[in-house]
Amino acid sequence: MKPTLAPYPATRLRRMRKSPAMRALARQNTLTVDDLIWPIFVMDGTDDETPVASMPGVVRRTVDRVAKAAVEAQSLGIPAICIFPYTGMEARTEDCAMAWDPENLTNQAIRAIKEAAPDIAIMTDIALDPYNINGHDGFVEDGEIVNDRTVAALVKMALAQAEAGADILGPSDMMDGRIGAIRTALEAEGHQNVAILSYTAKYASAFYGPFRDAVGASSALTGDKKTYQMDPGNSDEALRLVERDLREGADMIMVKPGMPYLDICRRVKDSFGLPTYAYQVSGEYAMLQAAAANGWLDGDKVMMESLLAFKRAGCDGILTYFAPRAAKMLGG
Repeated sequence: MKPTLAPYPATRLRRMRKSPAMRALARQNTLTVDDLIWPIFVMDGTDDETPVASMPGVVRRTVDRVAKAAVEAQSLGIPAICIFPYTGMEARTEDCAMAWDPENLTNQAIRAIKEAAPDIAIMTDIALDPYNINGHDGFVEDGEIVNDRTVAALVKMALAQAEAGADILGPSDMMDGRIGAIRTALEAEGHQNVAILSYTAKYASAFYGPFRDAVGASSALTGDKKTYQMDPGNSDEALRLVERDLREGADMIMVKPGMPYLDICRRVKDSFGLPTYAYQVSGEYAMLQAAAANGWLDGDKVMMESLLAFKRAGCDGILTYFAPRAAKMLGG
């Protein structure tokens, strides 16, 4: 006998949407300022900044202005800043020696931020591309990006950043075995409390273009990065990489880019349950900004909706150029 349905079913989901208060009670995912990491570009000079043409609203700052930005971030409640150096050709060499120089732009910025805003966590980038004459994340030999020699250099870079006072190291190079090598070196040198946020699932994406402009790598890069960054068609591989990096000592995992790879964020979170982060990369930021500037989208609304999508996909935090703007909207 078939069950008889009441003429007016009891399940009316709209009841929980009728007012802001009711929607808040039913909301599964909430974005807060604690979810934000602010990527900042540092350049040489004093008391100056220059706009990044392909990223409206984003600037490169000198070290002293980076410190001021950190004070602003701290006042807004943003928990972390991530530093990326803008380097000229004079800093780019075959041996990439500036990458682990204690006085390079990143290490200067770490010390300046620690002094100006001691309560904010400092994240760094570990890859050779800002210092490589070829624009690649690793050493190039006979046209090949070599792995093990690059890992040895990344270890030196990581130790220099830890010595400068970095709280979180972000290896973004995608070389095999670098997490284990960096963790072993950190432990041996007394940096047990320095965390590693591994760019584990970093895809060979077309969404990085504006970032390469921002760090001065566009003109330096020869070829592409497809032999070491992930194939956009793969997802199972990402889970293999996460498992490997966790075994090697990573504390947190990054998926990059963000919005085109929300499925990867969800799979990583569901499979491992570890702190999972996404990078809302330069191309994602630029296209939302361009659409808003043309009046095609409401900039504030799509910004907040895009950031909430990362939370819904299981992310514990987001690297985003929108961080200060979003923090202000969130009441930071």
